Amino acid sequence: MDKMDNNYEKSKVINVDIEREMKQSYLAYSMSVIVGRALPDVRDGLKPVHRRILYTLHENGLTPDKAYRKCADTVGSVLGRYHPHGDASVYDALVRMAQDFSLRYPMVDGHGNFGSIDGDPPAAYRYTEARMSKISLNMLTDIDKDTVDFVPNYDDRLKEPVVLPSRLPNLLVNGSTGIAVGMATNIPPHNLGEVIDGVCALIDNPNLTLEDLLRTIKGPDFPTGGIIMGLAGIKSAYATGKGKITLRAKTQIEELKNGKFKIVVTEIPYMVNKSRLIESIANLVKEKKVEGITDLRDESDRDGLRIVIELRRDVNPQIVLNKLFSYTQLQDTVGVIMLALVDGQPKIMSLKEVLTHYVDFQESVVTRRINFELKKAKERAHILEGLKIALDNIDEVIAILKKSASVAEGKLALMERFGLTEVQSQAIVSMRLAQLTGLEREKIEEELKLLLNKISEYLDILADRNKILNIIKEEIIAIKNKFNDERRTQIEMVSGEVDIEDLITEEECVITLTNCGYIKRQPIDVYKSQRRGGKGLSGMSTRDDDFAKSVFICSTHDNVMFLTNKGRIFKLKAYEIPSSSRTSKGTNIINLLPINKDENVSNMVKIDEFVDDKYLVMATRNGLIKKTALSAYKNVRKVGVIAIKLDDDDSLAWVRLTDGKSDILLATKNGRAINFNEAQIRSIGRNCRGVRAIKLKGDDKVIGMTVVKEDSLLLTVTEGGNGRKTQISQYSSHNRGGIGCINYKIDKNNDYVAAIEAVNEGDDVIIISDRGLIIRIDSAEIATSSRYSRGVKVMKINEDEKIISIAVADKLKIEEDVHDANQDKD
Repeated sequence: MDKMDNNYEKSKVINVDIEREMKQSYLAYSMSVIVGRALPDVRDGLKPVHRRILYTLHENGLTPDKAYRKCADTVGSVLGRYHPHGDASVYDALVRMAQDFSLRYPMVDGHGNFGSIDGDPPAAYRYTEARMSKISLNMLTDIDKDTVDFVPNYDDRLKEPVVLPSRLPNLLVNGSTGIAVGMATNIPPHNLGEVIDGVCALIDNPNLTLEDLLRTIKGPDFPTGGIIMGLAGIKSAYATGKGKITLRAKTQIEELKNGKFKIVVTEIPYMVNKSRLIESIANLVKEKKVEGITDLRDESDRDGLRIVIELRRDVNPQIVLNKLFSYTQLQDTVGVIMLALVDGQPKIMSLKEVLTHYVDFQESVVTRRINFELKKAKERAHILEGLKIALDNIDEVIAILKKSASVAEGKLALMERFGLTEVQSQAIVSMRLAQLTGLEREKIEEELKLLLNKISEYLDILADRNKILNIIKEEIIAIKNKFNDERRTQIEMVSGEVDIEDLITEEECVITLTNCGYIKRQPIDVYKSQRRGGKGLSGMSTRDDDFAKSVFICSTHDNVMFLTNKGRIFKLKAYEIPSSSRTSKGTNIINLLPINKDENVSNMVKIDEFVDDKYLVMATRNGLIKKTALSAYKNVRKVGVIAIKLDDDDSLAWVRLTDGKSDILLATKNGRAINFNEAQIRSIGRNCRGVRAIKLKGDDKVIGMTVVKEDSLLLTVTEGGNGRKTQISQYSSHNRGGIGCINYKIDKNNDYVAAIEAVNEGDDVIIISDRGLIIRIDSAEIATSSRYSRGVKVMKINEDEKIISIAVADKLKIEEDVHDANQDKD
């Protein structure tokens, strides 16, 4: 025992405080994780493992123009040279750099199975191959020109870059995620063109505000697309470095031939596993948390993602979709933490700070590159000056060298005779005889002249910071021109956020709404080649039983009011209506407005400004009429409000924008009509019932309302297919609430009036039967006659068929208005 005690005393034992030791050890471990593994550098946006992978690919010559090489070779090279960790960590990082659903602009060009958005794992690295992608070349541009510092690798055998030159603003372009000790980073990816525009704007004006930057960098742009709901999270993240962004899947509701609807998902939120998403929807159906889903299919293929959710006929598709947004990852929250290493220290930064650090780094890179090239140019010029001296004194140089016993002695003699440096004398003794020819002498002199010009240019650049900044701009703009693409992630306004309008370019557009509820917005330039006499609506793709019932030109900043048969009113900005191609069907209105299953949009009105001297005049089937000042609808939101209080058996059918002094004409099914001035209608509030416009007898109903214009004709069409035009002057003015006058005499066959519309010369009339048959005729083909005339046959129908409605398409006006707008624009 005594012997053991003696050995214990002789052994080297250091007594330490365990609490202090644990703190120091944990701190050292934490910093190792933070700096060496988990967080990206603000300069190149890369973590060490990603940087080492790209540098190894560069060293191995695996550029985009070379053949692929097995990932096992690359992973082995990275491990052996720079990254003494497990091979799984390197391969996982390499795989993610090749996935187009993980990185907005993949840095690795992978060949083989690199996993999928369903969460499928990649193949083992002995099966897959990889090389650098084209865009990743810009991460290493000029790395051999002393643009960045190098440090020894883990065993001091090699040197590795501390950071890549990164001509690409990669931290924002591809984003980064990482969990360190006590901190985490989650920087979303962005659109390359927008970020580069932001960098250029900051270079031009270092005092840019956040609002200024938001005009170029609109928000994150995820590789999987989706829709960002609102600007609040974006602004918070960009201003403070932290924020939460609500990201929603891109969906559309499509109508099936059997009257059912289906929800089609074409884009899902970033980093959401598609298979798990579908499984979660199926579980909701099984647990009856979401009802009405009859089928769920994954129709994704090489052309893109597509999830189809079929619904029962009796459910509202918008309500089902809202539930799916609430219960599944069809709507997800992306937490933004803009944390990166700045001078080796973790720091949370605003958008402007990130861009400023990048510009400062690029300024350093360009300055070091110019200094490197200046040094090389000076060294070469120095040698050429020595060669020129030798050529000017070639006979004496040859004589000195012939007398010298050795090369070293000859070099010393030349240095003493002509005042040369050792480098110059070495170049002279190494000269080839061919350089003594006249042509070679000229080449040397020309090269020296060019080098002296370059040296002067380099010195000018180094003396002027603005020139360095202009070089940065030119180089990143060249990258933008080569690799820029369209934004994939949309940004939509949410309730209470009207400031997004500042980011929308104000321009003229054409809004089209069809009878079956499909709506679209098109740039006015689509119609620019149109001229008078063309068919303004030609080329539009609609169903056989559908047609465009409302078309107008407005600004993208104008308000568009939608009124439904249930008396509700909704408001959208024109830019919120999805832009579509000229030949596309458009988007079903139920994708944009929360209307019920038995509700449809009956009227669409454009409003540029909510003023007190303009009014909305509304008429119902039961003969009520209501006038409300336009300003009362200024605060209507997307969720809608009551526009008119209706009886249970009544519906809102017509809405017109008036100046408060117009004449209004209403017509009924039984052939009555009334014409009165709207001054007889007192302006009342939104949530009111209205007053009587015309006294109806028996089962009579109002079938039309129009604002009277002197140059218009009143077109009347019956259920049996007869029609005629009549001068408006034949309808004398009456007092509101009376029975009016005869518009059309109903015959013994009960050929009731189906609809009326005001028409002008050049209008097309669209006539629709209850069997869904549609014809389109020129209004000029319909005879003009008196109120007592039966008119002419405008549409042949079967015995058990009848006309239900008509619509007027002004085939000239759309071209005239567009032509005039383009003339003004030009």
